[in-house]
Amino acid sequence: MNQSGTGAASDSAWLRAMPLVFVLIWSTGFIVARYGMPWSPPMKFLATRYALSILCFLPWILWARVKWPQGADQWKHLAITGMLMHAGYLGGVWAAVKAGMGSGLSSLIVGVQPILTAVWLSAVNAPGTAGSAVSRRQWAGLVLGFAGLLLVVSRKFVNSAPGDSATTVNLALAVLALLSITAGTLYQKRFVRPCDVRSANTVQLLAALVVTLPLALLESEPMVVNSQLAAAMAWSVVGLTLGGSSLLYLLIQRGAAASVSSLMYLVPPCTALLAWLLFGEPVTLVTIGGTVLTAVGVSLVIRPART
Repeated sequence: MNQSGTGAASDSAWLRAMPLVFVLIWSTGFIVARYGMPWSPPMKFLATRYALSILCFLPWILWARVKWPQGADQWKHLAITGMLMHAGYLGGVWAAVKAGMGSGLSSLIVGVQPILTAVWLSAVNAPGTAGSAVSRRQWAGLVLGFAGLLLVVSRKFVNSAPGDSATTVNLALAVLALLSITAGTLYQKRFVRPCDVRSANTVQLLAALVVTLPLALLESEPMVVNSQLAAAMAWSVVGLTLGGSSLLYLLIQRGAAASVSSLMYLVPPCTALLAWLLFGEPVTLVTIGGTVLTAVGVSLVIRPART
């Protein structure tokens, strides 16, 4: 009885900690992009990352005798989520950083994903008209979130610095990443049935590799292999893909997406602090004000309504 109770308590503690661990890992993704991009074009880096991640997952799957997803439909749904949540999301973020966007700004743009997700879910679950389930508080959060984002973006347009600027091109790439991660999260929650995270993630990575590899072959810039690129690649594979992406899959399947969203607005300020420490990206009063506005907006949108 005691052993069973201890095991259950340990599992419960791990489940409660999973969202926080995920967010801490996820925050480093924007830093790694900035760290590795001077030495590689984005699609070559990501294609290599996907291939190495698959090579890590396959022996693990064979050793543990993990079952593969059942049915052609599940393979199709996992492939679609892989194209959205790996190829679309990561491709957009890494290409934006390569095009001169700072880690803090790219994190802030993608950080409004919980707003889009919550508003969409509220709208489609409305009993009557499409928008009737979106409360005034959520609309206020939506306005605040995007106002904070625009405040930071406007400063990056005017007072840009190398590696920390906003342009039409890198903003479009970051918005592509935002739309991809939002659509991928909603699609996975709706269509993907629970299955082993290792085999599911491998299918997603295979689909992402199929999309990314042709783009990588079109890039003329070579990869410069050095210790900095190797470190970025190692953490991208082990920490972000095997760790972060697997945790995200588990959280969505376990219905803890709301817990992830409640902490996701901590990612931009954490990323901005790390980017300031590592790359010298300036943290001005405008940046702080815009980040706070966005965080408050996200919290208003995702906070459960009182009953």
